[in-house]
Amino acid sequence: MTFVLETLLPAAPAAVPAHSQRWLHLAVSRIAWLGALILWQWAALALSGTGSAWAADAAGRDPVAGSAPVSFQRDVMAVLSKAGCNMGACHGNLNGKGGFKLSLRGENPVADYEALVRGEGQRRIDLLDPDESLILQKASGRVVHQGGLRFRRDSLLYRILRDWIAAGAAGPRDDEPPLVRLEVTPQEAIVVEPQDHVPLAVIAVFADGTRRDVTALACFEPTTRSVQVSSEGVVVRSELGQATVLVRYLTQQVPVRLAFLPQRPGFRFQAPPPVNYIDELVFAQLARLQIIPAPVCDDTTFLRRAYLDAIGLPPTAEQARQFLADPSPDKRARLIDDLLARPEFAEHWALKWSDVLRNEEKVLDARGVDAFFDWICASIAGDKPLDQFTRELVTGLGSTYANPAANYYRANRDPLTRGETTARLFLGVRLQCARCHNHPYDRWTQDDYYGWAAIFSRIDYQILSNQRRDRLDKHEFNGEQVVFVRDEGDLTNPRTGLPAEPQFLGGQTLPIHPHEDRLQPLADWMASPHNAMFVKTQANFIWYHVMRRGLVEPIDDFRPTNPPSNPALLDALAADLVAGGMRLKPLVRTIMNSRTYQLSSEPNETNIDDEGNFSRAVVRRLPAETLLDAQCTVLGVWPKFAGYPEGTRAGQVRGVERVRRRDGGLTAADRFLRTFGKPERLLACECERSNETTLKQALTLLGDEGLDALLRSEDNRLAHLVRSGRPAAEILDELYWAALSRPPTAEEQTAGLALLATSDESERLAGLQDLAWALLNSKEFIFRH
Repeated sequence: MTFVLETLLPAAPAAVPAHSQRWLHLAVSRIAWLGALILWQWAALALSGTGSAWAADAAGRDPVAGSAPVSFQRDVMAVLSKAGCNMGACHGNLNGKGGFKLSLRGENPVADYEALVRGEGQRRIDLLDPDESLILQKASGRVVHQGGLRFRRDSLLYRILRDWIAAGAAGPRDDEPPLVRLEVTPQEAIVVEPQDHVPLAVIAVFADGTRRDVTALACFEPTTRSVQVSSEGVVVRSELGQATVLVRYLTQQVPVRLAFLPQRPGFRFQAPPPVNYIDELVFAQLARLQIIPAPVCDDTTFLRRAYLDAIGLPPTAEQARQFLADPSPDKRARLIDDLLARPEFAEHWALKWSDVLRNEEKVLDARGVDAFFDWICASIAGDKPLDQFTRELVTGLGSTYANPAANYYRANRDPLTRGETTARLFLGVRLQCARCHNHPYDRWTQDDYYGWAAIFSRIDYQILSNQRRDRLDKHEFNGEQVVFVRDEGDLTNPRTGLPAEPQFLGGQTLPIHPHEDRLQPLADWMASPHNAMFVKTQANFIWYHVMRRGLVEPIDDFRPTNPPSNPALLDALAADLVAGGMRLKPLVRTIMNSRTYQLSSEPNETNIDDEGNFSRAVVRRLPAETLLDAQCTVLGVWPKFAGYPEGTRAGQVRGVERVRRRDGGLTAADRFLRTFGKPERLLACECERSNETTLKQALTLLGDEGLDALLRSEDNRLAHLVRSGRPAAEILDELYWAALSRPPTAEEQTAGLALLATSDESERLAGLQDLAWALLNSKEFIFRH
């Protein structure tokens, strides 16, 4: 020790006072003693061959790979994820926990190393006695920890951290090959009782070709409660059904699709003969899952379903009689063609696009709403290709009156909203999470978010006039605007503090001059038939609105961790959309002609719990506009909407609130639409429309301003039928055909005739009103079967 001290501390200069020399000598003595102790411990570990999983190597050895040195990136970061330390509910929280903050799900190893090793005065690790490191004591329960026990002292996770500290706690290395992908086996599995578990194996593949079994360090996150997953990757079912397990290791994640099926001895698959590729792919998946599809629905059910889905209206009594009387084998295909050619088809689909494009009066004003709706409707009526439709939207500049497509940007007033909306609608990507940190469930980083938003940063508005009604509401606009692109105005990336470089999502940086147009290159890349993200999103949007459920749900949330229920079918629909010139009507026609679309909603023993595999029709309550229009069609009267001319149907109401509530202008019909779930169009998301049932809806149907008011109208179908003097049987038959597209059954006829068995006109009208009220509140009427 004397030799060490003399080597480290030569004779003190004479100029240094004696007491300072003594203090300096003592300080260096302690430093030297500490250094010697560290050297002694390292030597002891190297020679003893005991005390850790990698004691034979002073640098430590990877317990998974077996030979590579312990790595902060590959091992320590994996432990922090496996133990849940960097989750949002723990130290991965925006503000951390207990003064200790980690990056969410390990997105920033450099910052995590600084926090772990150098934060809080380096008190979290102990190089001299690794077992006394605070990070180990808390996680193993030796010291009170608000997060509870994360792992035991005899666990692999403990050993990795302990030996990393013992080896000197080395930080991230720039030369370490990055992780490029995960290989999970199996990635899909069908498990039949009595088997109830599936072991998963996870292989990490790095840029240098290294392959490593990381099953012990991977995170397993089930997306449903029907399964549980052990830390070793064994999936055990809690109940029968389908489930997805997200397998995550470092920056990569892979979904595993599993199906746990009941034992069905002697199962024999049966299905209607397929008529196109949709049926072939759907029935093939159902056969693998041992699910028997429902039979094809009857003509009455198909007729109502096709009318309601295609044009948002029920068939008239005469249309229903003609269709059911037609013996032609191709009458369903001919009906579909007729519906697609009707103007109501364009209005119905314009309503769907108006919802997600935020076509509402507060921001666009009434004239802008009308112009935007008419442009959308004309585009659909002319079957404008969806890629052209999208290009016109994202490059829409100029007057919002003269160029209605410019209203897309009028409704989205800042770069972040424009970026999020465009990604959601046209690429099926929800980017919101990446605004503050890397996306926890997808591949998008914060840099991706701001690089994408930077494309829209120079869009600005010339407000030619604004006669807003509410002087305190800066978001209200009433007057013409001109959308234009400035020559400057960049978006700052908050992570770097520097201007964000414009780049496509998942693509390259825009190869343009700083002052060149950014919107046209965006449109060319994004709305290309060769862009799989765009094409699949549009195919899924169409499938959702015809089938009432998407292959990807929610329909604007495409990510590896939310796979389609039938990937092969989504690929085929996307290919068909491209082959059809990216046009809406051909794909709608193909879907509606499929046996899958025409299946009955009646369940059987094998498909009673199934919705996502399309083994039967999805039963849904009619949307607000369709329900009100159906009531009015049956009764032959039309409600009044504030700001719209007499005779306007609910499906023709272009905006949301033509006359503000505070101005007392809402009518009973306006309130009906709001009560039954019409969206306010504050979000560019299908999720804003509600299909839930509420007590208020029941009260609306019962109240004076709801269905009861339509029934009591002196000029409705019921009054005309009673005044016509027709026999009761004819009146009853007409009402059933108008309401349910079929004649009454024998039992229904007996009950109905009893209600109408009076010569008093007022009593007969009251009985007919009661019967109509029952029909219009029946499940057969209110629900799409």
